[in-house]
Amino acid sequence: MPEVVVCGAGIAGVSAAFHLTRMGIEDVVIVDPLPPLSLTSDKSTECYRNWWPSEAMVSLMGRSIDLLDDYARESGNVFGLNRRGYLYLTGDPQRLDDMRSSAEAASAAGAGALRVHRTASAGYQPAALQGFEDAPGGADLFLDGDTMRRQFPFLSDAIVGGLHARTAGWLSAQQLGMWFFEQALQAGASFVRAEIAGVHTSQGRVRGVALNGEGSIDSRALVNAAGPHLGHVGRMVGVELPVESEVHAKAAFRDHLGVFPREAPMIISSDPQRISWSAEEAALLRAEGRDELTDLMPPGCHGRPEGGDDSPWGLGLWEYQLDVREPEWPVPTDPLYPEVVLRGLAAVVPALAAYQERLPEVVVDAGYYTKTVENRPLACPVGPAGSYVCGALSGFGIMAACAVGELVAGSIAGFEPPAWAHWFDLRRYEDPAYARWAAGATDSGQL
Repeated sequence: MPEVVVCGAGIAGVSAAFHLTRMGIEDVVIVDPLPPLSLTSDKSTECYRNWWPSEAMVSLMGRSIDLLDDYARESGNVFGLNRRGYLYLTGDPQRLDDMRSSAEAASAAGAGALRVHRTASAGYQPAALQGFEDAPGGADLFLDGDTMRRQFPFLSDAIVGGLHARTAGWLSAQQLGMWFFEQALQAGASFVRAEIAGVHTSQGRVRGVALNGEGSIDSRALVNAAGPHLGHVGRMVGVELPVESEVHAKAAFRDHLGVFPREAPMIISSDPQRISWSAEEAALLRAEGRDELTDLMPPGCHGRPEGGDDSPWGLGLWEYQLDVREPEWPVPTDPLYPEVVLRGLAAVVPALAAYQERLPEVVVDAGYYTKTVENRPLACPVGPAGSYVCGALSGFGIMAACAVGELVAGSIAGFEPPAWAHWFDLRRYEDPAYARWAAGATDSGQL
């Protein structure tokens, strides 16, 4: 009889299975009706950072990035981990002041030293294009736009400053996930292509799972790592998980004009903005009932180069519409999404305005960010004995998967949890003060 069934072969599930086998629990069965990593795990920028506004998330991400570094070394960096960083940008002096306050708070929470550059960039260490070893930690805060442009000459003249978070970068989610999956299989785990239809319990504990049309699997433990279906599987063990799912899309565009800088870090616009439509375009949008695209748009448009140095591809993301829904497939997307995102990025990288007259080749992909109200994961026992949840990883599944998978596996294996584990336990909502804070939390750290 398998010791553990893992429901879901996304990044959370394969990480949990991998860490279980590393802890000596080798009889693990991963169950998913789809191939591994094929639902929603790679529908993000595939980036990571330790720069978060809370001690809880800094602790989680710090551990996860330490593990990412270890696994990159162990695997020969098969998943292409780099440390280009996140570059948060603003053209608003007041927002730059706010950025500094937020950066000081993140630094105080343990994200690393904050280095401030006012009128000269002495002491600033540019990021290496590849690899992650010997990169600086913390962050560099630029309080002068000209100083920033000496380091990043592709930026708009409207930028007055910004923050370069350094323990950050990107990787291949598919390659990381498949490395976890293959390592787990080599250690004794197995994969069953099926859908879990129910959970068998007796005397207050998990006894196994029923498969849709495929019989059943007896087991002493179940890990709910079902991604967008986390709530559905939670109800199978009698638990209503406090999660909801948002539609999130990304646009991969072929930069055939070569105007998107290949050496760039991840670029994030921290300012609301109005898209530069022509008068005729704006009138047409209003006639089609798309007034929101002509109004002030929210901050958070972001993008990065994709692929190697000789790749022509870039990525752009901007969730300018909040679309919370029960997951459905295919995921609905805005047909104007590529054009809106590229115009949004052009506000900080003006060379991208070259695509306003004629869009490049674009591929739009979409998935769901499944999240709690305050946007912190769930990694803990839930419901009957032997039942665990490993999810609600929102838009940070790639960066959090290592630590969350390790945390759940450690709980099953009987290891002492880290001091910060309680922040990711469902029981946190039983504290009335925490529940009130979570309900009103305004800075989740999500882009």
